Amino acid sequence: MSASGYPAFDGPGPDAQFVQALAQGRFQIQHCMACGQHVFYPRALCTHCGSAQLDWIEPSGVGCVYSSTTVRRKPQAGGDYNVALVDLAEGPRLMSRIDGIAPDQVRIGMRVQARVIDDPAKGKLLVFFPAGATP
Repeated sequence: MSASGYPAFDGPGPDAQFVQALAQGRFQIQHCMACGQHVFYPRALCTHCGSAQLDWIEPSGVGCVYSSTTVRRKPQAGGDYNVALVDLAEGPRLMSRIDGIAPDQVRIGMRVQARVIDDPAKGKLLVFFPAGATP
């Protein structure tokens, strides 16, 4: 135990588990065993109750677009893309992008599904697609 009364932390940060799972093609978030809430971005303590009793789960991946913006770029720079805030069915809100449709077609309230994709330049990425879209 540390002086604060919380378990001493030694090793890679909580985000290491998320990154490792992503590298294996899996999307994980934390679940607090003390209060039952889900947590994302990975942390050492629950943001809802302060407990250190966090385990990892694979969420449904179902979400709803909370907000989105289109970033405009020249075609030679890769073209336009969107940045979206997505509310997961489990509760956490996270930032990602919506693929499978034109960036300016993303709408607030749109149902989406998470997928881990393999980007040749960036490796494994967590992105969302419109619900019901096929890969």
